[in-house]
Order: sequence, then C-alpha cells, then structure tokens
Amino acid sequence: MAASSKRKSTARTKSPQRTPSRSSGNPAKRPVIEAGPVTAGDWIGAARLRTLPLAIAPVLIGTGAARSTQPEFHWVIALACLAVAVLLQIGVNFANDYSDGIRGTDAVRVGPARLTASGRVRARTVLIIALVFFALAAAVGLAIVIRTEQWWMLAVGAACIVAAWFYTGGKRPYGYAGLGEVFVFIFFGLVATLGTTWVQIFDLPQQAWLGAIAAGLFACAVLLANNLRDIDQDRAVGKRTLTVLIGRRATQVLFTVFLLAPFGIAVVLALLFPIAWIALLALLAGLPAVLIVWTYRQPRELVIALALTSLTALLYAGALFWAFVG
Repeated sequence: MAASSKRKSTARTKSPQRTPSRSSGNPAKRPVIEAGPVTAGDWIGAARLRTLPLAIAPVLIGTGAARSTQPEFHWVIALACLAVAVLLQIGVNFANDYSDGIRGTDAVRVGPARLTASGRVRARTVLIIALVFFALAAAVGLAIVIRTEQWWMLAVGAACIVAAWFYTGGKRPYGYAGLGEVFVFIFFGLVATLGTTWVQIFDLPQQAWLGAIAAGLFACAVLLANNLRDIDQDRAVGKRTLTVLIGRRATQVLFTVFLLAPFGIAVVLALLFPIAWIALLALLAGLPAVLIVWTYRQPRELVIALALTSLTALLYAGALFWAFVG
C-alpha cells in the first residue's frame, strides 16, 4: 500500500510537467519567441524575392509594346513603373505575412516560416514595413502621374493598393473566397502591363493586350502552385482558395493551362514580331514546373515548381521585350 501510494504521489507531481503550456492562437498577442535575433536574411525571405519576376515581367512586356509603337524609349518612366511594381509586390508579401499571421493561417506551413506566424517579429512591425512599401509605391506612382498628367490614374493606383491589402487583409479577404486568381490576373497582368504601356505612349496596341494576358496567366499559375502546396493547411484553417474549392486534380489541369497558354499567344505574336518565337525557349523552365505539379509526392517539391514558373514568366517577358524592340 505504501509503494502504491508513493507511485500515485509521484504521478501527480510529474503530470504538470508533461502538460504543455498553451499560448494565444493570435501571433499578435503572443510574446516574441526567443529563437535568436532576426537577421537580414529573415527579412529578405519575408519579402519573397522569388515572386519578384511577376512584378518585372509585365513592365518588360509593357515597355516593349510601347517601344514597338513609338521609337523613343521612355527610360525614366519605364524604370519608375518597375519601381512601383516591385515595391507593390514586396508590400503585398509583407501584408500577407501580417494578415495570414494574425489569423493563424500560417501557423503550420510547408514553405519558409513567416515572420508574424513564427512570433519572431511583432505583428505591428511587419504591418509597418508593409505600409512603408505601399507608401513608397504610391510616391513613385504619384511622380509618374504628375510627369504624364494622367490624373485619372490616381484612381488606378489607389485600386492597386486596396486590392493588395484586401487579398488577405480585412474582415472578408477575397483571397480566402477563391477570388485570388481573378484579382491577380487583373492587377499583375492587365493593369501592370497596360498601365506601363499607357504612361509611355498614351496608347494600347494589340501586342500590349496580348502580352498583358500572358503576364496575368503566369501570375495565376504561380498562385495556383503556391496554393496547391498549402492545400491541406488551408483546408484545415478554413482558407477557401480556388485550389481548396476545386481540388488537386482540377488545380493541376488549370495550372497547366495557365502556364502553357502564353506560349500560344507567343506564336500569334510571332506572326507580327518574328523574334517572338524565341519565347518558346522559356518552356525549358516551364515544362519541368508542369511535370513537378503533376508528379510531386511532397508539398515541399512545389516550392521548386513555383520558382520555375516565376522564372518562366521572366524569360518569356524578356523574349517579348526583345521581339518588340528588335
């Protein structure tokens, strides 16, 4: 009896040690986890540089389309458009880090850990960084408007920032309702490309429209690869992306269509700009991405597909730029 009582007493004293402490599910309310100092590499990772080709591609295509119509290069305006696109892209990435982090949807990730969700950086700090990049993009955009006197484009710029924020921000983010691809196509394809062309020549030739569609399709393909990687986690937290709504197989089909359709556009453009045929070389990066999406075993493999798709968009845009200015 004494031995039995001793065992019970020991069990009672040890049980509190086995029970893990629980912290708030909201990273904004949790104390910062002491996991070493946050490095410059952590901030660069949070900026998600692998997505920047999606910002560069429409500016290359839009500038090339402008040059194909008017022989004069508008380098200053083109570089300003590039700055707006890159700053907005980085701002979106930090805004997503903040919004997904405070919702708890990034608590379990396959890809790189996020600053907010990991608790290593306070949510407010990440929000401030996002707003700084949005403000810088707005300042450069305002300079373009003043230079070109296209005052109506202030509304376009405001719409871009609003769309960037409400992708995952606000009470009802559209990225959580299966509409991410729609807005990505509009803003990272049509608006970015056509806006770049318009502020340089005040015209929108057909090659600009075709190039804008191609840029938008590549951006949608990257988003699909990203959401396919996170499909299980998104389902678990109630994030209803298009991939969650239509399932894996339909996403694989749609990804393939989005990635390959721009090359059909390149064939059409090659009838007017023969050098556009060289855009088909971008398939050297695109086809492996398609293969990975169809044959992956672990979600982490889709990180490579995402990077290859971004590279495909950049190579394709470079080829069209060459074709348009050549």
